Amino acid sequence: MRVLAVGAHPDDVEILCAGTLARYRQAGHSVAVAHLCTGDCGHYTIPPVELVPMRRAEAQAAADMLGAELLTVEGAGDGDLVADDLPRRRRVAEMIRLARPDVILTHNPDDYMPDHRATSALIFAASFVATAPHWDPEGPSPALGGIPALYYMDSLAGTGFEPEDYVDVTETFELKRRMLRCHRSQVTWLEEHDGIDIVEFMTVQSRLRGLQCGVRYAEGFRRLRVWGRVSPGRLLP
Repeated sequence: MRVLAVGAHPDDVEILCAGTLARYRQAGHSVAVAHLCTGDCGHYTIPPVELVPMRRAEAQAAADMLGAELLTVEGAGDGDLVADDLPRRRRVAEMIRLARPDVILTHNPDDYMPDHRATSALIFAASFVATAPHWDPEGPSPALGGIPALYYMDSLAGTGFEPEDYVDVTETFELKRRMLRCHRSQVTWLEEHDGIDIVEFMTVQSRLRGLQCGVRYAEGFRRLRVWGRVSPGRLLP
């Protein structure tokens, strides 16, 4: 099976679903990771021209640790991503056609900030039109043969999100923690901007979801259950 995880910013996947991605890798599945924003505004003192390549390198280090492919999408600036951007929808659809996923994990459409919500809407739209052969037929990759299953990741701090599915990430949790620590610039930024230790934040949320389903650490998801995206059986590890 081919799995694609798409976050808004370079550290979102590590916070919300890295343990699940590690479970997929353990089972022998192919995993790709992408983000739709550059992360250019994620620091008080490092200017965007220096921060963007730094965050890309941090994301690459985390992907390498997982054994995943880091896909390149022409990123929007932080705060600039919008859901009704047709040229960006084309670029995201091409990325999805290139990845050819069976399953996509992305943001909850009601998450706390605009880039997360726009990512969710763009992935919903692009993963559908990527299956239409006559939609953007000049693109380099052929249309998908079917609509990928779509799972929404937890919200930050779990606020307003009731999981329907859980993945036990107890065995992969230390890898998840190490992957998140690859994003050193963000550990500093979130401490200064939001007053939180993001590694502790992630640990508490994973422990909460674990308590809800009877394991040490877990990640929560909801599946988009609409015609064309529902299939029998469990697709999460």
